[in-house]
Amino acid sequence: MTKFPALLRLTLFLLLPATIMAQTSPGGLSVRVVPGRLTVPLRFKWKFKTGAPVLSSPVVGNGTVYIGSTDGFIYAINAKTGARKWAFKTGGEVEATPRIVGGLVVCGASDGILYALDANAGVPRWRYKTDDKILGGANSSPKPGNPGQTLIVVGSYDNFVHCVDAATGQKVWTFETNNYVNGTPAIAGGRVIFGGCDGYLYVLDLRTGKKIKGVNVGDYIAASSATDGKLAYVGHYGNRVVCVDLEKSRTKWAYQYLKFPFFSSPAVSGNRVVLGGRDRFVHCIARDTGKPLWKFRTRGKVDSSPTLCDGKIAIGSVDGKLYLLDLVTGRELWSYAIGSPLISSPAVSEGSVYTGANDGSVYAFGK
Repeated sequence: MTKFPALLRLTLFLLLPATIMAQTSPGGLSVRVVPGRLTVPLRFKWKFKTGAPVLSSPVVGNGTVYIGSTDGFIYAINAKTGARKWAFKTGGEVEATPRIVGGLVVCGASDGILYALDANAGVPRWRYKTDDKILGGANSSPKPGNPGQTLIVVGSYDNFVHCVDAATGQKVWTFETNNYVNGTPAIAGGRVIFGGCDGYLYVLDLRTGKKIKGVNVGDYIAASSATDGKLAYVGHYGNRVVCVDLEKSRTKWAYQYLKFPFFSSPAVSGNRVVLGGRDRFVHCIARDTGKPLWKFRTRGKVDSSPTLCDGKIAIGSVDGKLYLLDLVTGRELWSYAIGSPLISSPAVSEGSVYTGANDGSVYAFGK
């Protein structure tokens, strides 16, 4: 496989939603679907200003919002007040989504380094160097057969997926693809599932990094997949959303509406697969058949990935609005005009929604 042509590489660097959160936990399919209540309407709570556009997506833990910025910093922000707790300067822009692993915040940067920072103090515990940009988020899981050891898995534009020990930052294994790895690897059932910009959906053994199989989906995969270990759902640059049967190594169904690519990562709940498209729509697809259930039109591309909570969908658009939609009908329940493109994918925690924006700010909305 060849790499992207120069013009397409430039387009991806500028527009790719490298902010995508991990789509699965070790149990599969759950991270972008969160528990709790989400009361409408939401109210503006606070805004935190960084020095450059925020393409990273927030994660929330221990009363703290962790997020990166293209100003090169990883920030920890008080979730209630919006006050800065700490800021750590990396050697490049930070588009990746942080990952909370125990007492660490793990996040990659465009300098090719995966940083592990103390979650309370923001001081570095270790650094792991790859040979190119890290624009996607990391994922983590206990090592099969050794639950006392936690493994961190992350993709890089050096064409490799890297697995490191969470305690030390030492390499456990690497796996080489034929092109960039942008999305966050999913983990389910002791397997690592991810799409590459070489057009393949890969399944690796989490313990060893050995390839179990690779399924050609026909075009560049920039997004993360949602998977239960048997089926994987992902959109790609070839204007389709596909459901891949990982056991049979074939595409179960393919969904296409208009000829626009999908860079948003799907959230899956019940029989519904939800994601945004560059056709300016939020799409809801039947999980078992790939048939359309509803579409919601925005006024801009939807590279932001949805988060589902309390029967509602939180998602941003390049039109500058943050939306809450009804999961069953697709009806707009609430929106807020931030006025700057939203590529960041929202996080939902304890009744509040957090997102980054291209105006360089992080926003919080709640009861």
